[in-house]
Amino acid sequence: MAYETIIYEKYDQVARLILNRPDKLNAINSTLGLEMKEALEDIAGDDQVRVLIITGNPRIREKEGRQEIKHCFSAGWDLSETSPVEPVVEMLAAYEKPVIAMVNGFALGGGCELALACDFIISSDTSEFGLPEVNRGLLPGWGGTQRLPRRIGVPRAKWMIYSGETINGKEAKEIGLVDLVVSKEELDRAVSEFAAKLAAKPPLGLKEIKLAINKGIEVDMQSGLKLEQEALSRLIQTEDFQEGIAAFLEKREPHWKGR
Repeated sequence: MAYETIIYEKYDQVARLILNRPDKLNAINSTLGLEMKEALEDIAGDDQVRVLIITGNPRIREKEGRQEIKHCFSAGWDLSETSPVEPVVEMLAAYEKPVIAMVNGFALGGGCELALACDFIISSDTSEFGLPEVNRGLLPGWGGTQRLPRRIGVPRAKWMIYSGETINGKEAKEIGLVDLVVSKEELDRAVSEFAAKLAAKPPLGLKEIKLAINKGIEVDMQSGLKLEQEALSRLIQTEDFQEGIAAFLEKREPHWKGR
């Protein structure tokens, strides 16, 4: 399917969804939101895809006879639209497959919130993260006031959200906002290697682990332990569990079927 505002690629059990409004620094408008929703639905139903990477295309312009490249994940909500767009952030946060945000350049406002909804954030050291909505009389309304404190702690989250200030990739790693930071030259390789590592794991196992963690942190310890045991019971009944045991006993690599 041809898309106007995203690029959708698949290779080696990994899907890559690229935000493709570079002239607008990949700002999220209603068209991009709808196309992302369609692509996510397609990926969710594709058993050949085990890991999803989300990133953004850079803006490339000719200036004084040379190319000027401005890297960007997403600058957030496209303020040229008169009413807030319906984001796909919640759909992404509830996604059953592992999701990696590959951030190079700006991840501001809704762009930062999009990254926060992913399981992992891998960033270049020169990227910029921020939630500047307060400077427009708003608040981060796509999960920023809830996910950022859970990720980096309340005091640091308040500092970022109250001030609207941005931080670079290295600073984001220091406070726990980013999981891994590398140079922009190493970013694609680092993300691809990690995605391949996840894609080699049993997909049902990753699905149940993600569910147990994400739902478990929303409830008390005893309820969380119950969720964990329920997930374990489901996994014990799968073919992948039997394959994992057989591979261990036979001293070979397992061949996961996702069932």
